[in-house]
Amino acid sequence: MGTTTNLRSWLYLILLFIVVVGVNAQNRRPKNVQVAVKAKWQGTPLLLEAGELISKESKQLFWEFTDAWLGSDGDDSDCKSARDCLLKISKQASTLLAQPVASLFHFSLTLRSASPRLVLYRQLADESLSSFPHGDDPSATGCCWVDTGSSLFYDVADLQSWLASAPAVGDAVQGPELFDFDHVHFDSRAGSPVAVLYGAVGTDCFRKFHLSLAKAAKEGKVTYVVRPVLPLGCEGKTRPCGAIGARDNVSLAGYGVELALKNMEYKAMDDSAIKKGITLEDPRTEDLSQDVRGFIFSKILDRKPELRSEVMAFRDYLLSSTVSDTLDVWELKDLGHQTAQRIVHASDPLQSMQEINQNFPSVVSSLSRMKLNESIKDEILSNQRMVPPGKALLALNGALLNIEDIDLYMLMDLAHQELSLANHFSKLKIPDGAIRKLLLTTPLPEPDSYRVDFRSVHVTYLNNLEEDDMYKRWRSNINEILMPAFPGQLRYIRKNLFHAVYVIDPATACGLESIETLRSLYENQLPVRFGVILYSTQLIKTIENNGGQIPSSDAVTNAQVKEDLSTMVIRLFLYIKEHHGIQTAFQFLGNLNTLRTESADSSEADIEQEHVDGAFVETILPKVKTLPQDILLKLRQEHTLKEASEASSMFVFKLGLAKLKCSFLMNGLVFDSVEEETLLNAMNEELPKIQEQVYYGQIESHTKVLDKLLSESGLSRYNPQIISGGKNKPRFVSLASSTRKGESMLNDVNYLHSPETSEDVKYVTHLLAADVATKKGMKLLHEGVRYLIGGSKSARLGVLFSSSQNADPHSLLFIKFFEKTASSFSHKEKVLYFLDKLCLFYEREYLLKTSVESASSQMFIDKVLELADEYGLSSKAYRSCLVESVDEELLKRLTKVAQFLSWELGLESDANAIISNGRVIFPVDERTFLGQDLHLLESMEFNQRVKPVQEIIEGIEWQDVDPDLLTSKYFSDVFMFVSSAMATRDRSSESARFEVLNSEYSAVLLGNENATIHIDAVIDPLSPTGQKLASLLQVLQKHVQTSMRIVLNPMSSLVDIPLKNYYRYVLPNTDDYSSTGFDVDGPKAFFANMPLSKTLTMNLDVPEPWLVEPVIAIHDLDNILLENLGDTTTLQAVFEVESLVLTGHCAEKDHEAPRGLQLILGTKNRPHLVDTLVMANLGYWQMKVSPGVWYLQLAPGRSSELYALKGGNDGSQDQSSLKRITIDDLRGKVVHLEVVKRKGKEHEKLLVPSDGDDAVQQNKEGSWNSNFLKWASGFVGGRQQSMKGGPDKEHEKGGRQGKTINIFSIASGHLYERFLKIMILSVLKNTNRPVKFWFIKNYLSPQFKDVIPHMAQEYNFEYELITYKWPSWLHKQKEKQRIIWAYKILFLDVIFPLSLEKVIFVDADQIIRTDMGELYDMDIKGRPLAYTPFCDNNREMDGYKFWKQGFWKEHLRGRPYHISALYVVDLVKFRETAAGDNLRVFYETLSKDPNSLSNLDQDLPNYAQHTVPIFSLPQEWLWCESWCGNATKAKARTIDLCNNPMTKEPKLQGARRIVTEWPDLDLEARKFTAKILGEDVELNEPVAAPATDKPNPLPSNDISEDTEQDLESKAEL
Repeated sequence: MGTTTNLRSWLYLILLFIVVVGVNAQNRRPKNVQVAVKAKWQGTPLLLEAGELISKESKQLFWEFTDAWLGSDGDDSDCKSARDCLLKISKQASTLLAQPVASLFHFSLTLRSASPRLVLYRQLADESLSSFPHGDDPSATGCCWVDTGSSLFYDVADLQSWLASAPAVGDAVQGPELFDFDHVHFDSRAGSPVAVLYGAVGTDCFRKFHLSLAKAAKEGKVTYVVRPVLPLGCEGKTRPCGAIGARDNVSLAGYGVELALKNMEYKAMDDSAIKKGITLEDPRTEDLSQDVRGFIFSKILDRKPELRSEVMAFRDYLLSSTVSDTLDVWELKDLGHQTAQRIVHASDPLQSMQEINQNFPSVVSSLSRMKLNESIKDEILSNQRMVPPGKALLALNGALLNIEDIDLYMLMDLAHQELSLANHFSKLKIPDGAIRKLLLTTPLPEPDSYRVDFRSVHVTYLNNLEEDDMYKRWRSNINEILMPAFPGQLRYIRKNLFHAVYVIDPATACGLESIETLRSLYENQLPVRFGVILYSTQLIKTIENNGGQIPSSDAVTNAQVKEDLSTMVIRLFLYIKEHHGIQTAFQFLGNLNTLRTESADSSEADIEQEHVDGAFVETILPKVKTLPQDILLKLRQEHTLKEASEASSMFVFKLGLAKLKCSFLMNGLVFDSVEEETLLNAMNEELPKIQEQVYYGQIESHTKVLDKLLSESGLSRYNPQIISGGKNKPRFVSLASSTRKGESMLNDVNYLHSPETSEDVKYVTHLLAADVATKKGMKLLHEGVRYLIGGSKSARLGVLFSSSQNADPHSLLFIKFFEKTASSFSHKEKVLYFLDKLCLFYEREYLLKTSVESASSQMFIDKVLELADEYGLSSKAYRSCLVESVDEELLKRLTKVAQFLSWELGLESDANAIISNGRVIFPVDERTFLGQDLHLLESMEFNQRVKPVQEIIEGIEWQDVDPDLLTSKYFSDVFMFVSSAMATRDRSSESARFEVLNSEYSAVLLGNENATIHIDAVIDPLSPTGQKLASLLQVLQKHVQTSMRIVLNPMSSLVDIPLKNYYRYVLPNTDDYSSTGFDVDGPKAFFANMPLSKTLTMNLDVPEPWLVEPVIAIHDLDNILLENLGDTTTLQAVFEVESLVLTGHCAEKDHEAPRGLQLILGTKNRPHLVDTLVMANLGYWQMKVSPGVWYLQLAPGRSSELYALKGGNDGSQDQSSLKRITIDDLRGKVVHLEVVKRKGKEHEKLLVPSDGDDAVQQNKEGSWNSNFLKWASGFVGGRQQSMKGGPDKEHEKGGRQGKTINIFSIASGHLYERFLKIMILSVLKNTNRPVKFWFIKNYLSPQFKDVIPHMAQEYNFEYELITYKWPSWLHKQKEKQRIIWAYKILFLDVIFPLSLEKVIFVDADQIIRTDMGELYDMDIKGRPLAYTPFCDNNREMDGYKFWKQGFWKEHLRGRPYHISALYVVDLVKFRETAAGDNLRVFYETLSKDPNSLSNLDQDLPNYAQHTVPIFSLPQEWLWCESWCGNATKAKARTIDLCNNPMTKEPKLQGARRIVTEWPDLDLEARKFTAKILGEDVELNEPVAAPATDKPNPLPSNDISEDTEQDLESKAEL
């Protein structure tokens, strides 16, 4: 009884308190904010998304899932709602997946991460339909169809008749193009005609087509491919669960929303009444179980439900009064440590971290009152000696992730990758502990460059720094290399530190010119030891054609006559060197070049015989007594030194350097350019490596530097396909996942070993795919056998015969004998010699002869039996394989191999390729491919990928495996499967030593130690990064098996509140799926009980590739004041992912990025849908795309005339110059392009500076991208964005005539949009010329975008909405206002079409009183920018004129400081002078200092004006009351409502007071807006003191509104 009385009296106290503080329960109802982001594309069915997700696990599972779903009852009577369907689909998939992967699958399904892939299929389906006009075919409206490339079938009967007469396997039929992501039926036979089924599981037509196509694929008639598509209008023709998700646009998750407390110093808020608009009912109720200042209101209400409204009023009061954005210094001091303490002691630390940092302004005051445990503070401070305060780090299984780039989609992909690997490893019976160790190993970084060990007698050195007299005055102390020097300054030390050895053909222009370079550098005493290795290109070609051998002299009877010039020159060079010394020998080559250049028409010409004779005579004439001609004749006849000169060419062939034509080695590093600049750059790159070794004492005075470097890391051969040197990433496939129904095709492979090693464990497995019906395939196989004969301790060789089943009987016979040998005799000592002879015989008798000449099969059999007896193999075994049953098995096996190569490895079924531990080398150049390349591959793969896992695998204690199975073959298989699977991991090779940080008091440890995924993190919980990571880590903890060690690292002594915002990270949930109907609501950010009287501004924190814009928002999202919401309790906003951003970097080898290069992107039929140009900064470029298959190419015109895209890993130029880009996820793409100058254009410049009108005229005519960054219809939704006309055309329209004036502006928030409309009206009322406005789209409200098309039509102007995504490499701004400022200046060169030549920026809050055509036509004296300097007249403001004191005064040195409210950009000059690149460089340098660029858009161009010159406009072009004073107002051509730092007068008040015409323009704009939006205009405007001036008179012929003109405008819209 007492308790009740107490409670009652306590509640009365509360009520009394409420009355005292005057809280009105009705007006202070709590307000919420809700935000959703939708994709622009039409919804995609969840069932089809499930199929795509499951195929990520394995291609095979897609078909099992499809069959399971087709096999289920067909109706979904057990599913009464969307949620039932979601659970049914998820359950069906889970039966096919291992447990950890299944949990992640369910989450990824609700995340809708596979939706973009289905949008891509939809694009391909549209292309398929559009390539065959339906005509009057009534069946052409079906929900499924089959595309065979030559026809479409909508009916199964038509398909059946086509299958009956389908072309046979191997017949050339142009079928549809297949892609890596396609679902190819696993029974399809490679090479058979392609049939692509477009349709959706769940429809009847799909079932019928699928059954007949699957049957045809089994019979080998077709390659059956499914592209899942549910065409529009077919949602009703599929089972209920088949259409879930297809009806509405996809709602996305995986982004953050912040409501930041806004600084309202200048009260820049619109005072118009809040519009009534679509109000969606409040979606959620509030959580009353949350603690508010120590009260749990759900418990109070349980006890006293009748006092609900009073109790809730008290709660609301507490909530609104707790919001704090300022604290006293002593309260702030330990706030970070107090937060860490609260998190560490919480029962659910991650939940606690999320609640604190996502609602920080509401919890900060209670946090600051918490008593601090000193041991937490001490540990944090001690950790901060090793990691900077506030620094964030995150590693998944040891690999560091880039915190800036991390998002939910990326994290899910990484988690899936690890779980999938763990699943494959557990199938290999590897125990959990070892799996965890394997997943924690960090891959070794791919070295940037490799040294080739070229030491041999064939190197001829010109000098020796340690012994030659000319260097004896140099110092010999090696430590001098450590002395400081200017960049690029050479160090003259008497030691052979740098060895530049040129590998050249002395009969070519390039070779002889490099000799000239070398001699000139030598004479100038460059501290380098120079040498040459000479070779003959012609001889090397002969060697290649002769199977890698020099033809014996008896084989070439006319050897005397046929000797090529290069070999001759090498012989003469060697002769002179032997008899007259090295200097004379080099002089001979120099003389040879002189004669060549004197007699040749061009400097590119190669030498002739007479040059050789003349140079030889000239060189040795002073040295000999006999006639030089006689010596020459004798040398020619006797072939002196012939072997030595041929051996030199052979050495180059074996090194693999002949392909490069002209190259040089710097201490073994290969460079394929012999220019002087390349040599100096190579020295500068090598210097720090040598300095480091000298510093650590690894190189001393007596060390032979070259021997040391090459013996440590020298390779015996150079093959750019194998040693990619960091540029082209090697391609890997996981052999562990290539199992079908649990059976791996590789289980059937029999391996060959080097002699006496068949019982050893082999760390590297080479699989040779060889088509022995071709010379190429046979050469590859033969080299493989020779490689094993040469001896390899740690590798084995398996052969996959890729010959087609229609191959001639001889090659099938050869395969049979080879496979029999490998399976029965691989352990025999002489088996390799038998195979070598078998290959030789088969090549000679069958491959090199025509079918008429070749010997009979019986002769082949006899020869094999004879060889078998000779090498001690049982001939009986070979006889047994001649029976027919063996043939059938062989054909089956060949089919399996062809399917494996085609569908698992993505190679042609008759390819010749090498797969080494999963690394695919293709195509193989059989002429230059040697056994040594397999040695090179072996050592590369062993060192890079086997070594890191070797110890773990060798240390495994096998528990579930029969000990008899643990053979060397079993271990070799494990090494092959594990290292190939690990190599396919997409992960960083960077790691950090988290274990050095203490984690006793200030860290959170979660999960068990055997979890598959381990997370190490260092987080500042009170940082924007902490807000995001708290949610991401919770996802991992909930849906993935993880263990976590999170070390908290808050800032130690805060001086301001670290987080002035509320934050929500949006995650999907099963609750998003209706439990009563078939609707999918989608995830949303929900902010409950937000502060009512604080102004908030909304920002989205989306993944890097998303471009989002608001599409539903009644309220001003820049200035949210919830107390103005009235009866509405929840403010709603919906954003849309307008497009994804495709970014890339474009490079030209050995040159700077090709600045200004123009790129276009589109489909094959419409190649130019979007375009862009390359920046000088990192060669960066970006384009807007939607999911689909796109083709990138150089734009027609100067770009494609000068450059070609470089394609292929082998560095060949792909002349088709198309690069295919697949966008099939929400993570975007970063594309690396390499371009090369076309032949003959090497010295031409891409950007030719234009002076005068000719260039401008030419620019117009050749303008290829007048629709820059604009969607073609149907491309990412394709809503009309502009009223278009050519950017600069002269035209006459509706009374406006002359050259178009282009004006650019940016606005954010309703107030500035209101100003913007007034600015537009003021421009139009003062000019008769056509005007085009360019608005930055990112921040415009949906209302403005709705009104502007109508306004353009009514007032007769054009407009275009433009956008550019902030590049990830450019330092980001955090505040919205600063981002907007940055958009005014940082991207001017790339945001507009290249055809636009000039634009004027006008601030939204400016009023124009003159004809802007005058400014547009003004001559700005060749400067890229023109600004108005700040006024000086208003003496009251002298104390605020920062540019007249301190830093600015010093920096400007008499130049004016300009205001950025109005400026002209000459875009032609701006691009030519790289002004944009320069401004971005200045910005990057300055912006990292928080105290610089306080007015970013203004400070940056003023700071950079020494580099990017500014033309100063006459003062009258910009008047602003704060700085100019009233004396000059009458002459003002434009008035800017700039802030007054002294009075801080609100914008609207100032506008009405200062500008006479402002209220009328405002009223006109608001009336027009209200008419369009169907609203009333409130006219109760506050009245300000009237402005005293009069604007300049308006032009007399104001805009007339005749009907004809109106219709014309409408037509144009």
